[in-house]
Amino acid sequence: MSIHPFYIADVFAEQKYAGNQLGIIRHAEDISSEEMLEIAREMNYSETTFILSDEPEEGGYNVRIFTPGGEVPFAGHPTLGTAALIRQAIAMGTPDKITLNLKVGRIPVTVQDEVFWMAQVAPKFGEKYSNEEISAILGIHSDEMDPHFPVQWVSTGLPTVIVPLRNLDTVKKVRIRRDKYDPFIEKIGKALILVFTKETLYPENHIHDRVLVPCLGIEEDPATGSGNGCLAAYLAKHKFFGTSHIENIRVEQGYQVNRPSLLLLTAKDHGTEVEVHVGGKVIFTARGEML
Repeated sequence: MSIHPFYIADVFAEQKYAGNQLGIIRHAEDISSEEMLEIAREMNYSETTFILSDEPEEGGYNVRIFTPGGEVPFAGHPTLGTAALIRQAIAMGTPDKITLNLKVGRIPVTVQDEVFWMAQVAPKFGEKYSNEEISAILGIHSDEMDPHFPVQWVSTGLPTVIVPLRNLDTVKKVRIRRDKYDPFIEKIGKALILVFTKETLYPENHIHDRVLVPCLGIEEDPATGSGNGCLAAYLAKHKFFGTSHIENIRVEQGYQVNRPSLLLLTAKDHGTEVEVHVGGKVIFTARGEML
């Protein structure tokens, strides 16, 4: 059996012990899917990734991503954190581009001024939902939702229901009602719920959001690259800022779970397809060896 080094990273963090925690396991080719899930539950972070081999295959590194609830085809902060680890500890010469081979496909990650950027797959835009249905799930009144923009299913690999709210107070008081949530998820399939507002805690930021994922064993995620990629696509598609091209939109997340996070969003609606990039910093906090 191989030796399995592990690392802990804080992703979308401006300092240590912020952002979204990530466990990364190397040399994982001989670890079964069942044991990967057990390790993810033991780590108990939003996600744990498994680098199958230090050797690239067709120009990319084979990586699997697990939440405590099971494997997912794509997730944002695991993609950035794993690419950062590969760049630092595996790839030769700290290249400016690392490609991960994920279940969703090949995801390139580039580095610019200490910020890691991932290009996400072209988003799909799905069903729109009524304010009444969604507000009941969130435990708020329908008139607390932004009436100018729709609640919509969007996916760049991990489906996300995007929910625009009027103000920061409403975002803070959202609480999932399981009696409404569970039937909704059963109907639409597993998905993140992202609530957001343009009212922020800090004036230099543009969006404040929260991401709730009970269906994947995560009550609230501190920083969500996949969900915010869907948000970036939504903001461009619906011209939330008055334009179909957004650049370096600063998103604050994680404050309700004491993990302050900062994500950067860039997106452009080309008409037939929306191009999406999500960026952030990665800070490593620990390393060791699996026993």
